[in-house]
Amino acid sequence: MAASFASKWFLAGRSLLGGLRNNSLGLLRTSQEMTCSDFLSQQRRTFIQMRTNLKVVDNSGAKRVMCIQALKGKKGARLGDTIIASVKEAQPGGKVKKGSVVYGVVVRAAMQRGCCDGSEVKFDDNAVVLVNKQGEPIGTRVFGPVPHELRKKKHVKILSLAEHIA
Repeated sequence: MAASFASKWFLAGRSLLGGLRNNSLGLLRTSQEMTCSDFLSQQRRTFIQMRTNLKVVDNSGAKRVMCIQALKGKKGARLGDTIIASVKEAQPGGKVKKGSVVYGVVVRAAMQRGCCDGSEVKFDDNAVVLVNKQGEPIGTRVFGPVPHELRKKKHVKILSLAEHIA
């Protein structure tokens, strides 16, 4: 019902502004068409906050975790921040079991982060490396690219385990 209402509204908006759209052989787009297409094509990228699902990129045994709490900041966690998470999927026979509460360091975040030199770092997914309370990694390998900004956050051990530093 909601989808049909939205499509009828969109068609009605196009028919009302049809004369404007037909000018200059279709090169001029109406504001309604531009807004709807931009809204559908873009994805909102935000902080890693409560109930965010993250991919685990080490060999600790967990596959997917859900963030319970970001330990720093009111809005949420960003690249290099520590979070508390609950394991949602785990491999059988791993060091970490499903349902256990673990600490993790965010190594990839979909939200862009600006550097001091003017460049921006942004990844396609949200990923985490599981650590203990002292900040040492539980796994012995880290898969995928890891940003060099973790060096500023004192996570040098994670950088040494990574196979590719971005």
